[in-house]
Amino acid sequence: MNEAVVVASSISKSFAATRVLKDVSFDAREGEILGLLGPNGAGKTTAIRILMGIFGQDSGDVKIFGKKFSERTKKLVGYLPEERGLYKDSRVLETLVYLASLKGMPEKDAEREGKRMLAELGLAGYERAKVSELSKGMQQKVQFIATVLHKPRLVVLDEPFSGLDPVNTNTVKNLIVALKQGGAAIILSTHMMEQAEKMCDRVMMIDKGARVLYGTVAEVKAKYGKGSVRVDYSGKLPQKIAGVSRIDDFGAYAEMRIGKGARPGDVLRALLNSGVDISKFEASEPSLNDIFLEAAGPGSGSGA
Repeated sequence: MNEAVVVASSISKSFAATRVLKDVSFDAREGEILGLLGPNGAGKTTAIRILMGIFGQDSGDVKIFGKKFSERTKKLVGYLPEERGLYKDSRVLETLVYLASLKGMPEKDAEREGKRMLAELGLAGYERAKVSELSKGMQQKVQFIATVLHKPRLVVLDEPFSGLDPVNTNTVKNLIVALKQGGAAIILSTHMMEQAEKMCDRVMMIDKGARVLYGTVAEVKAKYGKGSVRVDYSGKLPQKIAGVSRIDDFGAYAEMRIGKGARPGDVLRALLNSGVDISKFEASEPSLNDIFLEAAGPGSGSGA
């Protein structure tokens, strides 16, 4: 098993009378991506800010590289906050070199690597442009480069795909995977369950400040993976189907969770009796989004 870079034990946090984290424990290991998942307001950003020493926890313990967060630890970490912020009047490469030098990277190395990454992200020729002259998406790519330029051993990314188009989302995704393959521990906070399902080795799902699921993607799916079917159909799908506890209808196909005590054959018979024209009926894995909805239950999503 890879070494744990981050170990958070029973961390809790309240703001005024609102408890936004409730005894949450997890770890992040070298050479893996840990997905920190949940709806907006679930407590993900609060957990990250505690890891980064921005907030102090009310109780519990956090260790990074076996120690409490410090200035020395900070040089080993790359942190992309949800609220982006760059020096608007500074020039792009100048900004990257300055921020990397604060993390201990020699300026010549930072300049060389900065130019390479700018080109990789489609920003060649913008080295001397002011940050304020860039589009929002371009600024986000520059900030991502600033996060990882110094080759951190721990990378913490809070909604890294927010505001990126599909092409740039794929480019950033490839860079994150390359960081993982290089041995970095990566914490990826997102509410984009589909992206996390494809990228993450392990996931922790938070709802209303509490951990509701934790483990490898395979372990989570093994726990909740039975009793799902996909139906490709034409016609009008009934709102209620005998033996089905939940329906996600996408128009031409639907994903269904089979209720307790029912079997796929029962669902197929009910569909045929309803007059729906079925072209495909097969057992399927539930998505992480489906699993989260089942684990969190009704009313999920309130928190901080």
